[in-house]
Amino acid sequence: MSAAPLATPTGFEVLDACHQQILQHLTLLTELVQRIEAEGVDSQAQQVAAAVEAFFSGTSRQHHQEEEKNVFPLLLSSGNAELVALVRVMQQDHGWIEENWLELAPQLRAMASGNAWVDGAEFQHNADVFLTLCRSHIELEEKMIYPEAKASRARSVASRLARVPL
Repeated sequence: MSAAPLATPTGFEVLDACHQQILQHLTLLTELVQRIEAEGVDSQAQQVAAAVEAFFSGTSRQHHQEEEKNVFPLLLSSGNAELVALVRVMQQDHGWIEENWLELAPQLRAMASGNAWVDGAEFQHNADVFLTLCRSHIELEEKMIYPEAKASRARSVASRLARVPL
């Protein structure tokens, strides 16, 4: 089995830091929903909508791609049926998050441009679904997936080091 590109703790530190950024942007989205309900699309809402849309269309999507490429394959090859099933749930989550994002992103782009055509109830629903999906996904990754991936990585490195002649 070849080593995956996340051979140093730095790779996981980057992924963990991105989770913190995602949580910060989810908080911004929560505040935006409340602001839109109370104030409508004003200049502050426009700025927040632009920031949230840019982050989730860019950094967050790249984060999921990084997990799919560098974290999940390691766990899928573990031989642990329960862990494999959990990773499959995480992959399915990525799909659901993306599907919901495709509904929410145009609404945020419209708001960022100052358009008020967005239906408030539909926006709130899409945002609530997105918030729930992302938060539960991160919680499961941080409690189960990342610790397993880190332990698996450590075992792999230790195994390779044990084979190195002294």
